[in-house]
Parts: sequence; C-alpha cells; structure tokens
Amino acid sequence: MSRPFRGTLGLLLACGLSGAALAQHAHRHDAHDPTHADAGRPVADATPPASVGVPACSPEHAAMGHCTPGASQAPADAHDAHDAHWHSAAPGQPQVHDHGQGEGHANHAASPPPAAAAGCTPQHAAMGHCTPAASEVPAAAHEQNAAPEQPPPHDHGQGHANPAASPPPPAARDCTPQHAAMGHCTPSPAGGTVPREPIPVVTEDDRKAAFPVLAHGHVAHGATTYTRVKFNRFEAWDSDTGSGQAWEGSASVGGDLHRLWLRSSGSRTSGRTASANAELRWSRAVARWWDVVAGVRHDVEPGPARTRGAVGLQGIAPYQFEVSALAYFGEGGLAARLEAEYDMRFTNRLVLQPLIEVELHAQDDPARGIGSGLSKAEAGLRLRYEITRRFAPYVGVAHERTFGRTARFHEAEGEDSRETRLVAGVRFWF
Repeated sequence: MSRPFRGTLGLLLACGLSGAALAQHAHRHDAHDPTHADAGRPVADATPPASVGVPACSPEHAAMGHCTPGASQAPADAHDAHDAHWHSAAPGQPQVHDHGQGEGHANHAASPPPAAAAGCTPQHAAMGHCTPAASEVPAAAHEQNAAPEQPPPHDHGQGHANPAASPPPPAARDCTPQHAAMGHCTPSPAGGTVPREPIPVVTEDDRKAAFPVLAHGHVAHGATTYTRVKFNRFEAWDSDTGSGQAWEGSASVGGDLHRLWLRSSGSRTSGRTASANAELRWSRAVARWWDVVAGVRHDVEPGPARTRGAVGLQGIAPYQFEVSALAYFGEGGLAARLEAEYDMRFTNRLVLQPLIEVELHAQDDPARGIGSGLSKAEAGLRLRYEITRRFAPYVGVAHERTFGRTARFHEAEGEDSRETRLVAGVRFWF
C-alpha cells in the first residue's frame, strides 16, 4: 500500500470517530434540555439511580450512605420510599435531576433511618453505624431515649464540609475509658455508680475482730518475766609470776522494771583461790537506762569470810558506756567499787572492749591485806569475735596495780604491786 493511500485512510477514520462523539453529545444534551423538541420522551439508556440494590451491602455501610441494600436486604417500606422518590414525576415521565442549578443532591428526600441490625453492638450504635434490635437495647436505654430524635436530612448540595452536629452519645453503663476517649460512648457520672456488692454496715463484732485486746505482756513495762545467764569473762591468763584463771558472771530473772540478780567473780593463782565473792542484788528501773541496786555481798577470799550490804546504781551512760557504782557497808568498814566498759565495734562481729575497775576503802583491813584509800585498779583490753551473739571467743591484755598500804601489804607477802597478764577466754550468755 502506498504512503498517500495510508494517509487518506487515517484521515477518514479520524473524521468518523469525531462524528460519532458529536452525535452522542447531542443525544445527551437533548435528553437534559427541556426546550428540546424530544425532551418529553424518556431516554432509553438513562443511568439508573445510585439506590439500585447491591447484594453485598451491609447495614453499617448502608447507615453511612456508602451503599443501598438490595431488595432482599432492605425492608419493604424503605424500598417503597425509594421507589416513590425515583418515580415521583408524572406518570410516564422519568425523574429528571436538575444539575444545571449547581445544587447537586440538595433536593433529595431525606433517607429513612437504617434498619435494625441483629449484630449491632452498642459501640456501632453509638456512632450511628447501625440500629440495635429491640431485644438488644437495655431497658434503661429505652427509658432514657423514649422519644429518639430523627437525624436531620443531609444536605448533599453543600458537600460533606458542614455536616449537622450530632448529639452526644447516651451514657452507657459498660462504657470503658478507652471507648469514652474515642467518643464511642459517654461514661456514667461518678456519683451515680453503685457497687455490684453493697458494702455491709460495720458492726461491733467486726470492730472487735479488727482490733483485738492485746495481752498485757505485749505492752511496754508489762508483766513479762524472762531469765538470762551471762559470763562476761571466763578466761585463763599467763604472767611472769605464773598462770591462773578468772571469771565474772551473773544470772538474772524478772521483767523490765524489777529484776533479781546473782553475781559472782574471782580468780585462781598457781592452783589456789586468790579471791572469790558472790552478790545477791535486786534492781528497780528508775529511768530509761538506769537501775537502782540493793543487796548483799559475801567475800570468801582473801582472809576470813565477810558479809556486807550493797547499794548503788547501774546502767548505760551516754555514748553506750556500761557503768556500775556500788557501795558496801558492814564488816570491814565502808568500801566502794566502780566499773566502766565500752564496746567498740570494728565490724558487725569484731568488737574491742576496754574495761576499768577501781576499788576504794574507808579504813585498813590488815587481815585481808587491804589499806585505806585507793587500794586497787585494773584496766584491760579484750578483742572478741562474735561467732553468734551468744558466743564470742576473745584475746586480750590486762594490767593490775595496787596502791598505798595495800601495795605494801602485798609486797610483805612476796607479791608484786603491779602485774600485766595475757588473757584468752570466751564470752557467752543464754
């Protein structure tokens, strides 16, 4: 085929397509122009309205206007109303939409409310997506919404820019905070909530069960009685003059206010008892950390046995110093004994205990080798390790010295007036 012939054929095809398009445009213009001669004749290929039933249209989409349920899905009254809207023109005349006025769908009749859906949840109903069935609506909702207001018609001529303000959803009993935050429901007022199980009235028996009367022993300074046996020193020692043993212990029974004490101390040197005594005391708490003490003391060694009365004060001074000050009176004249000790904790179990004891006498007692004034003083350091709070071995050093006439009495017996000893022992209580 020659090139001129192909150009002529293409020009003829373009003219034919242009003529078909102009004929179709003229046909549509005649159908919408009321002044046209054939305006009253119905158009055979008019596009059906958007309300033709769609088999897959759900009630929720129908309520939002996204589709129109089919004849088998939509109720009869809605179908009739839709038909009345479509065939509202004169008999034999199709309904003609005036698109030339620029109003769009503004003059359409208001769509009926969506039909009740069997599976309509309260959340979808609150958003207007569906209408719950009568059996699903609680009685309270029927009472609160006895006369529901019909939603205003939607003006499609103005588009969706200015929809009518929807009323707030009604209050729901089971409205969760999450749904309330999304506007799906309105929670009930706090004042109107009622607990599912009413709180019973508190009775006198309930108060007695909640606040029982405590036993008197649980009260401070009550009538509780307890016992304790404690050996503060139970040791062996070694010095230049020989070796020996020493002890100091006590046993007590009673409460926080009143206690009965049995105390004993002494020493042995080179297989013989150098000193020994026993005391029976009664104590009464007079302050938070202080007790008044009264009792008797019996001395066995040195010299002849003596029994004397005792009175004094014992307790814990500031900075946790354990202090005891006792005066003795009776056979052998008046005497006094002062003791003080302190626990220095390096760790929770390693403790260093310094101790000092001083004895004073008002008169000489040559039979027991004691002179008047300051007769004897002892100082010591003992480092213990508390394996438990009740048992602690220790090692240490002790220095003892006599003064005045007491020192001369000892020297006359061939004893030194001062002595330093290395000690090792255990401290325990139960």
